[in-house]
Amino acid sequence: MSELNVIKKERTAVINPIVTCQPLGAMYAVSGIERGMPLVHGSQGCSTFVRYGFARHFREPADIAVTSLHEDAAVFGGRKNLISGLGNLAARFKPDVMGVVTTCSSEIIGDDVAGFIKTAKVEIAKKMGEEAADKIKIVQINTPSFVEHQFKGYDNAIKAIVDTLAEPKDEENGKLNIIPGIVNPGDIREIKHMLSLMGVEGILLTDTSDPFDSPLRPSKADKNPYYQKGGTPLADLQDCANSLGTISLANYANSAPASLEKKYNMPSKVSEAPIGIQNTDSFIRTVKKFTGNDVTDEILDERGIVIDAMADVASRYLFGRKVAIYGDPSITVGMARFVAELGMIPKVVCTGVKNEYFVNDLKKVAKESDEDIDALFGQDLRALDVYLKENPVDLMIGSSDGRLMAKDLGIPLYRVGYPVYDRVGYQRRPIIGYNGALNLVDGITNTILDKYYETQDWKLQQ
Repeated sequence: MSELNVIKKERTAVINPIVTCQPLGAMYAVSGIERGMPLVHGSQGCSTFVRYGFARHFREPADIAVTSLHEDAAVFGGRKNLISGLGNLAARFKPDVMGVVTTCSSEIIGDDVAGFIKTAKVEIAKKMGEEAADKIKIVQINTPSFVEHQFKGYDNAIKAIVDTLAEPKDEENGKLNIIPGIVNPGDIREIKHMLSLMGVEGILLTDTSDPFDSPLRPSKADKNPYYQKGGTPLADLQDCANSLGTISLANYANSAPASLEKKYNMPSKVSEAPIGIQNTDSFIRTVKKFTGNDVTDEILDERGIVIDAMADVASRYLFGRKVAIYGDPSITVGMARFVAELGMIPKVVCTGVKNEYFVNDLKKVAKESDEDIDALFGQDLRALDVYLKENPVDLMIGSSDGRLMAKDLGIPLYRVGYPVYDRVGYQRRPIIGYNGALNLVDGITNTILDKYYETQDWKLQQ
């Protein structure tokens, strides 16, 4: 039986990190709320670089406000900036939800964010009236940038949204809460597609599909032109306390399901992303368990198409090829299991976070694999580079940040995760679910064909 070898190395420096700071995850989560507005309580750069990153990856503008703290805030605090910022956003944009995202600067100087928000609500009521002010919900999201990573920031944000906005009622709503994780618009649309085939109505916590992949069309007169189409409505966020259950599709997003289970006795399940056959099967079974709805022929047909595609290529092109996977702790585990399903060998899996879910889930994959798996736990791309120079593989799977390393090592790179900025259309193609698995089969196989067959076999035979 194969095993997981967890490689933990204490480093004095991080070189080419795989992760970034907490606020990014929180900004992503709030951006998935209909008429939602993230307000970053920090310096200008705390929002600028995230907006730039989102624009490169999603190729859509990201509306993120900032309180623009400067040197004087380190001495006097950011009270004035936050109160005036909330007031300006409320008056100009009239959002349904404002998410106040803290940063290293506002956390270190010890700003009383909760107290500032109370004062801001009073000021907003004076300017707009009590009724208009009450319609605007403000969520405090603590994301100190000097600890953890964007995945923890996402987890903190979803929990804060649920804890602040959820309103229990006497009856269940018959819906299912889904926490998708930091994924692409195509992935969220695939989740909604699978739920619809089973006749299940889901509440996405939160839904970034339309906000980060919006149609280019004129706004209707009754719509606020400042907001992109879509997102999870405030009414759904308030109603999430009355759902049948909560499923988190990211192993790092576990706080909100635990909170809902503790407060409202709501069943929950936390897992890695439903990538590939086994993980998607598990997701479908969980949906059936929570709702009682049957698995439809349409879903079984989609599954069958993937199995057929895998049979077409696995033994001929993919079997036995070694793979290095890096990035998101949930997506990497899902990808490791899927490449094993394809007959490939997930030789090394690298993540930048110290996530015990990652280790536990990867141990299960290792037991199912034909060879041992090495796990670079809480490492960076430099550590992966050193590893691959000593242990070469046939394919790399990860974000665009590994492109130069892949070129230097002569290893083809199939792009998955965040960020992907040197390819177009990636954000629209799912990797989740059976249709996502079909995209992965085609993409991985074509990458292998391009490197190992196009130049070595077919052209030389001409």
